[in-house]
Amino acid sequence: MNFLHRLASDVQLMLRRPARMQYAALCYRLARKTNALEILVITSRDTGRWVIPKGWPMQGKQAHEVAEREAYEEAGVKGKVQRAAIGAYVYQKRKDHGLEISCKVQVHALEVEDFCKNFPEKGSRRLEWVDYREAAKRVAEPSLKELILDFGRRVDPDPEQRPKASSN
Repeated sequence: MNFLHRLASDVQLMLRRPARMQYAALCYRLARKTNALEILVITSRDTGRWVIPKGWPMQGKQAHEVAEREAYEEAGVKGKVQRAAIGAYVYQKRKDHGLEISCKVQVHALEVEDFCKNFPEKGSRRLEWVDYREAAKRVAEPSLKELILDFGRRVDPDPEQRPKASSN
């Protein structure tokens, strides 16, 4: 019986496909009044979970260009995207008919400089700018939470030196 269990496990490993690759943009800005780091989170179209803009590879585009394009299509933002990835995370994508596939997502930071009034997925998602700690709380994937927190700690200006927002 032990031999059959091991054989079944080996066959399962051989048939498992490697994770599919996607590219994402961690969109950020420094708030005008407080200079605090803010992260853009959006809802997924299917489940309404909080995520960051991401998508599949595109023919003729490098990873950072795909991330930049997805940020525009899904959230209507444009800016400076970093060529080098800041990290990656893995999640299980649910496909039609309940099938799940493992996806590895390479993340590129994108400093938002412009907002578009019209963009391809306008109206099909909610968008919110939140503190990086709040962004980490909202996303479901543990490795994406850590990636956001690490990024925030590196990029956020010293909160003690930050001007306080007025309560008016």
